[in-house]
Amino acid sequence: MMNSGSGGGDIFDVKKVRRLVELMKEHDLAEIDLRQADQRIRLRRGAEPLVATGTQAAQAPSHAAMSAPAAAPTGIPAASAPAAGDEAGALVIKSPMVGTFYASPNPESAPFVKVGDHVGPETVVCIIEAMKVFNQVPAEVAGQITAVLVDTGEAVEYGQPLFRVAARK
Repeated sequence: MMNSGSGGGDIFDVKKVRRLVELMKEHDLAEIDLRQADQRIRLRRGAEPLVATGTQAAQAPSHAAMSAPAAAPTGIPAASAPAAGDEAGALVIKSPMVGTFYASPNPESAPFVKVGDHVGPETVVCIIEAMKVFNQVPAEVAGQITAVLVDTGEAVEYGQPLFRVAARK
């Protein structure tokens, strides 16, 4: 448990919360509990539900960046440069949140994308369900899908690779 000092500013500032989530990941912490005057925020990794015990509580399943209550996660880059061991010139589309991966809008529909498809930055590549909210994930890169790394219905973590994309030249 961490207590914030009185001169620390707003503990609900998104940049500060993101930094706390990074620290949780870096130090493999399961929970951070902050209090500032009568305000409180609790970040907890994992999938179990959290019961609010203070004036404010939030669950941060495995490194997800927090935003205002009831707002869908936004502004989190889903794609990254190649990591060690990736194909040369390949980009990886990563999960922007913890949730359940769905390759298509419903079970009867074709997948949003498949290997060989060309995508642009605005192309929706999948849906991730998080806390009963279905979030469309855009590619945020341009190129050709070379691998789908997750199966429909599979639980995904924040930052987990979902697709490999050969960058357009």
